[in-house]
Parts: sequence; structure tokens; C-alpha cells
Amino acid sequence: MCATEHDATNVTKRDTQQEFQLKLNEDELTNCMRCGFCLPACPTYRETGMEAASPRGRLALMKGVYDGVIELEPSVVDQLDLCLGCRACETACPAGVQYGQLLEQARDAIQTVHPLPWPIRLLRHLVFKQLFPHPRRTRWMGGLLAFYQKSGLQWMVRKSGLLRLFPEHLRQMEAILPPASGRGVRHYTRERVSAATAQPKKKIGLFRGCVMDILFTETNWNTAKLLAAAGYDVVVPDTQTCCGALQAHSGETDSSRELAKRNIRAFKEAGVDVVVANAGGCGASLLEYVHWLKDEPEWREEAAWFSERLKDVSEVLWEAMDALPLGSLPERITYQDSCHLRNGMKGSHAPRKLLQAIPGVEYVELFESDRCCGSAGIYNLTQPEMSMQLLDEKMAHVQKTRADILATANPGCLLQMKLGIHKAGLDGQMRAMHVVDVLAEALDAHERQNGTRVS
Repeated sequence: MCATEHDATNVTKRDTQQEFQLKLNEDELTNCMRCGFCLPACPTYRETGMEAASPRGRLALMKGVYDGVIELEPSVVDQLDLCLGCRACETACPAGVQYGQLLEQARDAIQTVHPLPWPIRLLRHLVFKQLFPHPRRTRWMGGLLAFYQKSGLQWMVRKSGLLRLFPEHLRQMEAILPPASGRGVRHYTRERVSAATAQPKKKIGLFRGCVMDILFTETNWNTAKLLAAAGYDVVVPDTQTCCGALQAHSGETDSSRELAKRNIRAFKEAGVDVVVANAGGCGASLLEYVHWLKDEPEWREEAAWFSERLKDVSEVLWEAMDALPLGSLPERITYQDSCHLRNGMKGSHAPRKLLQAIPGVEYVELFESDRCCGSAGIYNLTQPEMSMQLLDEKMAHVQKTRADILATANPGCLLQMKLGIHKAGLDGQMRAMHVVDVLAEALDAHERQNGTRVS
């Protein structure tokens, strides 16, 4: 190695170390006791048996780069990328290490020092900055997808064999995409959905999300109907935007902070008492606004105001369950946890209680329902091999439940479960549904069984 190459290597190593020291929280990084409680909770460790593929191992890698003991080689980056970010390790950790925050900080530092190839940077720029933060553009994309599905173009593409040009996991995802919409939930709610009771309990602001609003528009609408039936006024602030989860998980922290500010402003101006999310991934990120904006004094109080009001829809509906008119639903139902709802928002009980409270339902617990299904945002696109390993194991447990409905509480999980049902050959035997949509069916059943309108 010549002197110039040696100096360049040293500079790169120093720059990387300095960036890690700048971005990572040292107190959190050194809080890990190396006890190993996280190991059985980590899906990638269980699949590979490799220490480096565990939370403890990844923290050791981060610490090594932070201290300048190891270089940020591709193998280190690969192990950080292999992490699902499910945060099950946080639930298992006796020391309370905030692993999810450290992972985001490490990815931010890595992108600063070692930018991604320009095609990936361009794609991320288009998706993270030019598409998802702009609701009208997102709905426009939903409209294009709806046209593809309804015009006959989808049928022609499938018949022509063009899909064979794409990787298998993308072909599978195309096969299970739900009907898209270019309208969004505001088309149905307008400014407000009024409470079914004379005296509204509270004014709730519904977070509509990005993917939720174009692929699961009906779920958003059902969320508003259920909340109104339970006695709440519901508003959907039109100035809200993407939650920032994908940006934060991918190291685009500056973008996620700007989105956080826009959302806080939108819901505060709407004067809501509660902010409700119906997507576990979005909800956990919305809860992180206090952390994301902690270094900006002018936003700390605003972020605290927002986070104090944030709840998952299942929690709000369970609190008002006595007022919710549900009819009989004679179905056998199981439930797959949304990792971020369970580990980020600590919301594992309310969805189960809601499903069990529906008249006629036979609820059966899913073995290892708390283990990630492999969706993890866009993980099933970036790490398809590991994602499918986790999904196949998940579906082996699902089949044993003999359930009619596989319920979950996050759009990514829902798409993954639909894919799992399709791959397992269970189409027509089992449905993957959002908890909200299951409750909406029970609400409609009450109307049919009693001859009354509840929405």
C-alpha cells in the first residue's frame, strides 16, 4: 500500500469514528450489559445463530466503530442492514437500552460518511422527499395504481409474462396488492365525522398515513366510523403528512424531523384532544417525535404536546367499548402483533381484547405472535431472503390455528400476511384483515341484525 492510500484509509476511519461520535448517544451505547436477554427475542439471531446478527452483537459493532477499534467495513454495514428494527430486544432488555434509536443514529452516520450509490439515492429522493411527504402526489400515485388494477392493464401485464422480468418477491407482492384508491379518506370524511352521541366525548384527530390512505382507504374510513359510533368527533387535518418512519429507519433523520414538525403543527392547529393512529409503524414513529426534536428547544414543548395525546386506535376503542354497538361475527380469529405497536407503543393487549369482545368470535392465540413477520417497513423488498424465511415460519404457526381471519394492526404486516396466505395456498380459506376492519364488520352486523343505522 502506498503512503497516499494509507493516509486516505486513516482519514476515512477517523471521519467515520467522528461521525459515529457525533450522531450516537454514548450513554445508550454503553448501557448494554451484554447479558444476552435480547438474543432469543431477535428474529435474525434466531435464524442465523450469529452473534453479529443479534442486538448485542450489533451494539458491539457500533461501539467498535465509535471507539475507532474497528473499521466500517461492508460486513458491518450488512449486519446493521439485516436488522428488522422490530425492537423486540427493547421489550426483552432489563437495562432498557433504546436500541431502535441507536440503529437509526448509526444508519444516519453511515450515510453521511459513505453515501449510497446514486441510483439508490435518486430513488430515495423521489420516494422519501418528492412523493410520501406530499399527500396529493401520494393520492395521484394511488390513482395510477387503481387505473392499472381496474383498466385491464394489470390483466394484460400478467398474461404477457412481463412480470417474469421482476424478482420473485416483487411478483408475489404485485399479486396480493389490495385495491388502490386515488381519493383518500378525506373524500369520505370531509372536514369532520360527528359523534353518534349527543355529547361528543372528545375531539379526535385521525392520522391517515401514506400507504394506509391509498391502499387501505377503507380501513381509514372504518376507523373514523368506529370512533364516531363510540361517541367521538373525528377530524382528519388536511395539512398532515407522512409520519417520517421510513426516512428515520433509513438514516434520513433531517427529513423525518421536518415531517414531524409539519404533523405537530397540523394537529395542534386542529385543536384535537387525542391523536389516533391505526398503523403500528406510524404510531411508534409519531411517539418518537420527542426524541427526534430533543435538540431543538423551540420544538420540545410542541413535540411533548403531540406525544402526550397520541394513542393507537385499539386503545381508544377499548376505552369506549361499552358504547360500541357490535353484532355477532361467527368467525375463528387469530392475531399477529405489529412489532412497533407492541414494542414501541406497548400496545399488545387492546387489540386482543377488542377481538375477544366481539359477539360470536372464537379467538385463538397465535404461537409466537410477538415475533416479527418479516415485513418491517420495506424490509421485505430490501432483504427478501430473510423476510421470506420469517414469513414461512410464521405461516406454519398460522396454519395450526385453523383461523378464518388473521388480524393485525399495521399496513406492512397486513400486506405480509396477505402474501403469506397466498404463498401457503390458503386463499379462500383465510382472510388477512386489520383489526379495525374486523370491528367494522361487527358494526355492520349489528345494523343488519337490529335494523338500525350506526353510521
